[in-house]
This record gives sequence, structure tokens and C-alpha cells, in this order.
Amino acid sequence: MFLRLSALTIFVLPLLAAATPLDARGGGEGGGSCATGPIQCCDSTETAGSAAGSKLLGLLGIVVQDVNVLLGVDCTPITVIGVGGSGSCGAEAVCCQDNSHGGLVSIGCVPVSL
Repeated sequence: MFLRLSALTIFVLPLLAAATPLDARGGGEGGGSCATGPIQCCDSTETAGSAAGSKLLGLLGIVVQDVNVLLGVDCTPITVIGVGGSGSCGAEAVCCQDNSHGGLVSIGCVPVSL
């Protein structure tokens, strides 16, 4: 009896582990996500106080309180991790607090590794 139970355990546990979704990496719905929305792939990042960051914010009329906040520049959401070309990020993958500026600039970003 014990031999059958241990054999069953050895064969069934790997199947259960393989069927468990990876919410931390995949967001549970096929795309990477953070608490504030999808992970963004940005062409570059700048601090709000840098020359490029302050110029961009000024042109868009955006005011931020902290000059050390990280900005994502020209960002697109990463929709699928590990499938095809849309799931990879050749630039900088970030998780941002404010993605409401049409992808031109995302505010309050933190780098993430995929």
C-alpha cells in the first residue's frame, strides 16, 4: 500500500506543478503585470530632473513633485511573456505608477527583470 502511494505521489506531483500558472511572471492572463497595470517596455528611462526628462515633461505640460522619479520614455505594454516577438523587451522593462500619457511618458517607474 505504501509503495503504491509513494509511486502515485512521485508521478502526480510533477503534473500538478506543471499545470500551476506562474502569476508572478505571467500575470495570470498571459501577460506580465504589476500592481499598477501591465509591465511596460520603454525605449529609455530618465529621471524627471534630468535635462531630457524635464524637457519632455515641460513639452507635455506634466508636473511631478519629485525630480528623482523615474520616467519611462516611449513605452508599450508587454502583452505576452515568452511567446513570439511581442513578449520580449529589447530596451528597458519597467513597472510604472502612471501610464496615462499615451505611451509617450510613464511616470513613477521601477525597473523589472523578465
